[in-house]
Amino acid sequence: MNFLSTFVTFENLHEVRRLCHWGPIIALSVIAICSTMAVLDSIIWYWPLDTTGGSINFIMLLNWTVLILYNYFNAMFVGPGYIPLGWKPENQQETQYLQYCRVCQGYKAPRSHHCRKCNRCVMKMDHHCPWINNCCGHLNHAYFTSFLLLAPLGCSHAAIIFIMTMYTQLYERISFGWSTVKIDMSAVRQFQPLMPFSVPAFAATLFALGLALGTTIAVGMLFFIQMKVIIRNKTSIESWIEEKAKDRIQHYQTGEEFIFPYDLGSRWLNFKQVFTWSGTPKGDGLEWIVHPKCHQHTLTIEQLKQKADKRVRSVQYRAVEDYNGACCPVSKGLQTFFRTPCTEEPRIPLRKGDTILATRGTKWWMYGDKALSEEQIRAGERVRGWFPRRCVEKCHYDTAASDSTSDKKV
Repeated sequence: MNFLSTFVTFENLHEVRRLCHWGPIIALSVIAICSTMAVLDSIIWYWPLDTTGGSINFIMLLNWTVLILYNYFNAMFVGPGYIPLGWKPENQQETQYLQYCRVCQGYKAPRSHHCRKCNRCVMKMDHHCPWINNCCGHLNHAYFTSFLLLAPLGCSHAAIIFIMTMYTQLYERISFGWSTVKIDMSAVRQFQPLMPFSVPAFAATLFALGLALGTTIAVGMLFFIQMKVIIRNKTSIESWIEEKAKDRIQHYQTGEEFIFPYDLGSRWLNFKQVFTWSGTPKGDGLEWIVHPKCHQHTLTIEQLKQKADKRVRSVQYRAVEDYNGACCPVSKGLQTFFRTPCTEEPRIPLRKGDTILATRGTKWWMYGDKALSEEQIRAGERVRGWFPRRCVEKCHYDTAASDSTSDKKV
């Protein structure tokens, strides 16, 4: 009982509720289906107890499943790390450089942002991921990225098992006309399969193959996006802040040089900030190693400049293409399809001529408010969400509207 009490606490039981969400339910269902079918098909195709190859294949398959689940649950339950409620810097003079969060009743430490879903200020927040039903941030960034790497590798292995199982079982039953295909089947035909490969088994294997290939492509794209962020020591939010900083400098011709403070100048050094042997990233989430020409509050000061400069709070765009609000629109290009934001925030439909005030974004997507009529505004209506960047073009800057949108932010 004492052993269990060290693990089963009120906080842990509360965290288990994260599983009761469509994101983890779908993700774990895909893992369960692919893993179960791969184990069953590997027994049919390559019995692990009779050959060395079969044993290695079976052990590798189980190893992928364990590692995927380990990193997935760590990403979910370890969490990104939250700024303590009511936090203040030790040096009170530094509060002039920090933003105050009215919800958490404290100051936002450098690189932290408030998540509306988690309702907390998150350390080094990158995004809120619905698949783990938690934020991706300082403490779980390595676990989340490892999961994004291991899932495609495990699904690729499972896909090979599915293909070879279907091929070997149908090899002698149906002639495909592949007279030129020469595959040595002696190693895998030394035994009789313990389970029959019936029509339902073939359908289940085909379905699992589709899941495995789809997961490999989709999650693999997310892995490359995350690695691109990690080797630059940035987050998706900080990339948008940097973009607006360059826009501000170019507009006013100030001549100042904006240096991103957390890029250590080496991809390897940036990589080691997140991935360590212990699994715990470097830093406490409150203070960071910065570029020699910068200091702890360089990026925060830039945010305050952008907040004071009404012109760059929100950039006005005009819709040049219709968009129906689909989460993954195929008609807007493969990059837009595969790089859809991993967030539960809504998508907003657009029609040509609509005006949108963008407040942040990525290379392929943007987030902002769609301008409404005066009657809709008086009625308290608001349309906010993501939309493809290719559907809009930048126009003039709106100062009055930016005041109304940015003042409502935490």
